[in-house]
Amino acid sequence: MDTLSDVNQEIAALRTPLRRFSVPLSATRRGARLARLLAAEHLQSWGLPLDPARLIVAELAANAAVHGKVPGRSFRLALTVTACGALRIEVTDAKGESVPRRRDASPDPAESGYGLLLVEELADRWGVLAGPVPCKTVWAELDLGARG
Repeated sequence: MDTLSDVNQEIAALRTPLRRFSVPLSATRRGARLARLLAAEHLQSWGLPLDPARLIVAELAANAAVHGKVPGRSFRLALTVTACGALRIEVTDAKGESVPRRRDASPDPAESGYGLLLVEELADRWGVLAGPVPCKTVWAELDLGARG
């Protein structure tokens, strides 16, 4: 039987990134486009399928450039592949008070747009993390083993 220490080490190993990419980008439409292009380049070099990850990056980066923009502040794109077989996409912007709402909180796309509905449909999980102040991170995860 495993000791608690062994179990904790196994959990830590599963959460350890196998691959990680992170870059700050200008909070502009051009920065959002560059986020999509850089994500595609890294996914391809890692031997991962481009879609749906590229579509999720495009939407989250566009949201950061349009809705999360603070003059003079950038947003950050991060891609992480973990040992447990998940790709985590994170986009952090400087407008923490502007938090996207889930579909059940705003069922009318006219209110919140279609972009996050797309993210919700394509991702296995997604959510929002507050902080560090004044920032927020919108994240989405894809289970790589379940994709062809």
